[in-house]
Order: sequence, then C-alpha cells, then structure tokens
Amino acid sequence: MFGDVKGVIFDLDGTLIDSMWVWEAVDEEFLGRYGYDVPKDLGRKVEGMSFTETAEYFSRHFELPLTVEEIKDCWKQMAYEKYCHQVPLKQGAAPFLKWLSRQGIRLGIATSNSRELVDRALESLGIAGYFHSIATACEVQAGKPAPDIYLKVAADLGLKPGECLVFEDVPAGILAGKAAGMRVCAVEDQASLWLEDEKRSLADYYITDYDDLKREIITDSTEE
Repeated sequence: MFGDVKGVIFDLDGTLIDSMWVWEAVDEEFLGRYGYDVPKDLGRKVEGMSFTETAEYFSRHFELPLTVEEIKDCWKQMAYEKYCHQVPLKQGAAPFLKWLSRQGIRLGIATSNSRELVDRALESLGIAGYFHSIATACEVQAGKPAPDIYLKVAADLGLKPGECLVFEDVPAGILAGKAAGMRVCAVEDQASLWLEDEKRSLADYYITDYDDLKREIITDSTEE
C-alpha cells in the first residue's frame, strides 16, 4: 500500500476522527426546531457536499427563516463544544500519523467541514502539526465527489496525484479520490456501516480501523 506513496490525504469526519455522531445529533436538533424530522435519505443527499453546499441544500429543501450564512453559523455553534472536548481520534490513528511522519510522508486533510471546526478538532487532539496542507471543500469549485479538493491538497503538498494515497469513509469521498487519480483506502465508520459493500467495491483497500495497518507498517511505534 505504501511502497511508492509520497503523500497521504485524509478526509476528516468519520475517517480520521470519530465525529459523525455529532452531525446526526445536530441535524435532529436543528431540524426539530423548525418542525422537521430528519429525512432517512438526508445523509446520502448531502454526502460529500461542502459545508456551504450543505447549507444551501437545507435552505432549498426546508422552509427555514435563516440565510445560508446563518445556517452555517448555527451549525458551528451547535458543534463547537463537541469538537473541542468530545470528538476522539479513530482507533489507531495516533500511531499511524506518527509513523507516516517518521517516514517523511507529506500529510494533508481534505474535508467538507468548516475550517473553524477542523482547526478546533486538530488543536484539541494535538495533531495539527502533522499536516502540511489543510483544505475545506468551500475553498474549491465543487465538493466531493468532484476531485477538486484532492487535487488542491496534492498541489499544496507539491505532489502528483498518483503519488498520493487517500483515506475516506463515504462513497462520495472515495469517488473524489479516484477521480483525482489517487489510490483510496476506505475506512469503516458506524455511520456508514450499511454502505460497506459499496465502499469495498469502490476503494482500492478497506480497513476497519488504523490498527489494521499495524502488521503492514507499524512495527516500532505502537507501544509509544
């Protein structure tokens, strides 16, 4: 998996951090304020969208007395404390990041989340210093499954797409990485467990968590 890799690019939510539960709670509370239940297909409808694109979707499909910017601000306020104190790294992610850094592999994040919440989570978890590029889908023309954000992060890292390996948790993200010309490893997450077969069929690799990589790459850092 890593023989010719010079850069690793992570999606954030559901991939590097265990945070999808936050957005399930936010959606339920936020829509409940305006008399809506969360549609069963909401996750698939907004999958891969940027933070702004998702707010625009809510604005179009629900009768909300808020602007797109007000929706985004509300979501950030609702999620902020959880991203500060309650969102953990995925199992095995810490030693994996340490190993990648020791190998001189350049690291990036390509996320659909808001920059404020991304920065808060990385700082709270003490991992911000590992990353050479952090980009959100609001910074590019189109969110996932378009390849834009992965191409941007690869360029920021000074690498060709084919030199990068992507870690993703949802089909739209996997498709984005593949469209960018990168190999993709799908990561299991509770929120997308029902999509496992689809994720396995789309991705080059599949892991249940980063501990799955111990036998392959992590030989001297797992006990630190």
